[in-house]
Amino acid sequence: MARMYSRKHGKSGSKKPHRDEPPEWVNMSPDEIEKKVVELGKDGMKPSEIGEVLRDKYGVPSVKYFDLKITEILEENDLGSDIPEDLKSLVKKSDKIRSHLSDRKRDSSAIHGLEQTESKIRRLSKYYKRKDRIPQDWKHETKKEFHKRR
Repeated sequence: MARMYSRKHGKSGSKKPHRDEPPEWVNMSPDEIEKKVVELGKDGMKPSEIGEVLRDKYGVPSVKYFDLKITEILEENDLGSDIPEDLKSLVKKSDKIRSHLSDRKRDSSAIHGLEQTESKIRRLSKYYKRKDRIPQDWKHETKKEFHKRR
């Protein structure tokens, strides 16, 4: 399948080796991993940050080897977010581009980037509404003034 905006094909990069069980050098048990995920979640870390900390500090390559998911562990302990992390980061990116455009109204590449980002937000929010991860009435507020080209 081609990339969304570049019309190029190709692989995204390296992939993890397929394993049915965790590597023998992992020292933590599934219970210890769950406790550590909850502890890091209480410190206010996002799921992606928790995965990086587990990988870098504790030597856990992936919690999926233990049939766990970081977001599910956080939701079970009432530490989950209302909006999924990827959607939240796209909204934040859109806000940054919009603040950039408030000073530089004729930056056509930034206008194009804003249109692409908001398109991704619309598609992702439609998916999350179908999966009941966000409320059905959730809507990303956009301002149409930057969508005028030239």
